[in-house]
Amino acid sequence: MGHREDLLEGAKRCLLEKGFLRTTARDIVRESGTNLASIGYHYGSKDALLAQAYVSLIEAVGDTMAPGWGAGGEVTAPAGSLERFEAVWANVIRSLPESRAIWLLSFELIFQGDRVPEVRRLLGEAQREGRSGLVAMFTGIPEADLDEESVETEGRFYQTLLNGLMVQWLFDPDSATGADRLTEGLRRVIEAAGEAASGQKPQES
Repeated sequence: MGHREDLLEGAKRCLLEKGFLRTTARDIVRESGTNLASIGYHYGSKDALLAQAYVSLIEAVGDTMAPGWGAGGEVTAPAGSLERFEAVWANVIRSLPESRAIWLLSFELIFQGDRVPEVRRLLGEAQREGRSGLVAMFTGIPEADLDEESVETEGRFYQTLLNGLMVQWLFDPDSATGADRLTEGLRRVIEAAGEAASGQKPQES
């Protein structure tokens, strides 16, 4: 690997060990075996490097969530079906134990992001890519073929659910919502909306 790749890998290790705020440029240099000048040359700043490192970590987590990953991770249910919705969330939840440190980084940004504005800005720009990836997982449509409205509506819906699930899981994995309950909740919402649209009185479950 060259210095650019060494810096990225070193920054990722520092993030997982120390988080954003406690990681210094010298930490990254020591971990990567490079030098301070390399950070500015390849990434512009330490914060920009940390942002790229975080995005790389999140992308790796996304790969573990994708249909077809790991034992029992294959998703064959039709795109758009409740069965696929449940299967994809089951994959997401299956990936959580190994990615806990990465999600903790996300919440560090939520609560301390004002202290690292460059990182916050860069990651804000990366949010759209995350939404696009989520829509592709649930619909089976390649990201390149998704329309803007789908990304900005369905993508935001899935992203909101994912963020809420992360909060529950980090707080108490044993009481966090499972894929089956999440799917049943959606089924009930769809059913109630259909009944309301047709003028029917919602039935007791």
